[in-house]
Amino acid sequence: MTPVELSRTVLRAVRRAVDDGELSVVVPGRAVVTVPGPGGCGDYATNIALQLARPAGQPPQRVAEVLRPYLLGAAGVGDVVVTGPGFLNISLQGAAQGSVALVGEILRSRSRSRSGGGGGYGCVDRATGQVVQLHAPHEVRAVVVMDAVARVLRSQGALVRTSCAARPEREWTEVLGVEVDAYGTPDAPAPLEVNVRPVPAGPADPVSLGRDAGRWALLHPAAHDRPRITSAYLSQREGNPLFRVRYAHARTRALSRNAADLGFDADPGVVQDVRALEIALADHPRVLAAAATQHAPDRLARHLLAVADAVTPLLPTVLPRGEEKPSAAHRARLALAEAAGTVLAGGLSLLGIDAPDHL
Repeated sequence: MTPVELSRTVLRAVRRAVDDGELSVVVPGRAVVTVPGPGGCGDYATNIALQLARPAGQPPQRVAEVLRPYLLGAAGVGDVVVTGPGFLNISLQGAAQGSVALVGEILRSRSRSRSGGGGGYGCVDRATGQVVQLHAPHEVRAVVVMDAVARVLRSQGALVRTSCAARPEREWTEVLGVEVDAYGTPDAPAPLEVNVRPVPAGPADPVSLGRDAGRWALLHPAAHDRPRITSAYLSQREGNPLFRVRYAHARTRALSRNAADLGFDADPGVVQDVRALEIALADHPRVLAAAATQHAPDRLARHLLAVADAVTPLLPTVLPRGEEKPSAAHRARLALAEAAGTVLAGGLSLLGIDAPDHL
């Protein structure tokens, strides 16, 4: 069950409670479902009881207790626990098995991609027949964004042709790794409409940052935000989001090497207390599709940062410590770390950014 499906389940529970006279409220149009916060438990949590408390004229905990049996009776829900001021914490039936299958799917997609048998996780293996013409003004950010959008669209099976209003500067193509199919419009029956127009980069020169940092600086902000072109993107510090993403990937690769030295490899299994990471990994195909549809590579960049931040707490627990022998739990944690690394590497590649194994 996805967060969207669970949100609908929560709303159905509210509607049934209203129909039965347990609550006197207007059923809202949306129920927020998130990863449980501090003190929470289960797979997901919702604050719907806090949202309805005032219109219901009852304390949030009372509203939560009213809704709990309705949620317990819903298909796919295994348990519901009320915590804090009235949060409903929901455990799904078969969630652990679903997570194991997810990790296996990601690792299999990595193997297929390496052998040339298909795209990576979240990518489409066959052309969809969609044809997209992208046209950008002669401005460095617009051209880099167009290049990234084209990469993401192609990962979703689209046939893409890119063009620029004038010949791109040599530094854009050589340093920033931009590829443009055509420039100008001499062979077009009519002038092409500019359909990639993010806020320009301004006077600062992203080329000075090099390919990886320069592209991240231009792609990470939303199209309507002006990018900050600073040397901070070159720093090897936690405050640099690009460093966090690439460091998390490099750590997963190091774990695989170290595990091989210890004589064990990855084997998907149940891992406790990693729901935020599992949700982020499961959401990757949807993020890719949305980034392609909305021509928004920034969505992918922010998603990769969320995956990196979610996998970081897992990494110190993967390898055995001291005299400890490798166990099924270590193999399962290694598989999950490798799955996260696969998503990070694939996502960075679609942004045109290198994912080094050593950092």
